Amino acid sequence: MIGYGDRARTQCEVVRLFRDTHPDLPPLNQATISKIEAQYREMGHVRKVSSKRQAVVDDDTKLNLLLALEENPITPARQLARDILYDFLPPIL
Repeated sequence: MIGYGDRARTQCEVVRLFRDTHPDLPPLNQATISKIEAQYREMGHVRKVSSKRQAVVDDDTKLNLLLALEENPITPARQLARDILYDFLPPIL
């Protein structure tokens, strides 16, 4: 295992060393160290990567989408969103 400090250590040794070094922090367990090591081996870093991205939609677009849905409730939401997006795009010359 890639260890903590100057040499390679087992996961149990890393847990013990972390607890000794940082007694004020919540204790880690071996499963947490295992997940961190797996992420490091897979991605090359241990930063948090968000798995979901939320679309940023302003209030006017939301309102227009709701009004279009009220006018034609059978139209799929994706089609309504595409139509509203094209309404806001400037014409190509």
